[in-house]
Amino acid sequence: MKKIIYSIIALSLVACTDRNREELTLVNKGNDSVSIPPISSFFPPAKAKVLVVGVFHFDYPGLDELKTAEENKIDVLKEPKKSEMTELVEYIKKFRPTKIAVEANPGWRATEKLREYEAGEHRDKRDERYQLAMRIASETGLDTLYEVNSYSLIRDLKENDSLVYKKLIKGLNWDYEDPYWDYVKNWIENDDKLTSRVSLLDFITYMNSKESHQYGYGAYLTGFFKSEDHKGADYLSMWWYNRNLRIFRNIQDITGESNDRIMVLMGNGHAAILRQLFESSPEYEFVEFSDL
Repeated sequence: MKKIIYSIIALSLVACTDRNREELTLVNKGNDSVSIPPISSFFPPAKAKVLVVGVFHFDYPGLDELKTAEENKIDVLKEPKKSEMTELVEYIKKFRPTKIAVEANPGWRATEKLREYEAGEHRDKRDERYQLAMRIASETGLDTLYEVNSYSLIRDLKENDSLVYKKLIKGLNWDYEDPYWDYVKNWIENDDKLTSRVSLLDFITYMNSKESHQYGYGAYLTGFFKSEDHKGADYLSMWWYNRNLRIFRNIQDITGESNDRIMVLMGNGHAAILRQLFESSPEYEFVEFSDL
């Protein structure tokens, strides 16, 4: 095939008449204009909308590497946070979700627990899956919750071939001295102190900002990630990134029509990666939390 080399002599943006998108026009050396359609025009314009609600875990299970100090913990069942929870719920309901996905493993019985919630049970549980997902589902008339959490590839390797697993993680330096990990810890500790000082809505909005997700994603690229011989990069990709890819894949499975409006409730560490996946996918329109 003859190779065509373009020199950009004239550049103009022409709106597409059918999809209201922009078209790039280039002029080659022979003065012939060539229109390059926007890449988006090759895909269906209708997309399922996704709202990722990244949160800290309201019941403080202590499973994250950086733990919240006791003095910085809040109680969402007591005032003023109880009323702030109502404000947060009413705000999220503006999205008008048609489906709600939660960070729960298969077998957690999410829909069955929703039935129990509607019957008056679980109201005293601080877990965000009850306080947000079940409450919003109940108040908006949804009858199903979707469990979309997943274990990671490294866990599969550990269970199926422990010798290979041990070989893969050998030499991983969990205590790698990296000043950027110290910066991350200072940031997270400051966030922990904010929860009692600002409203839940303001704090969750802040947590789901583009900047917060950017740095939240980048936090995993510090510390042990810098272990020698790519040990940190390999472990992160098989553990954390792989787990979120699997979560994303589970969400694809529950996506039906292009008019779906899917609310995804996750720990904010997941939300940082899911943002990238949803923004990149041609199937979805990522909805900014602050834009509701």
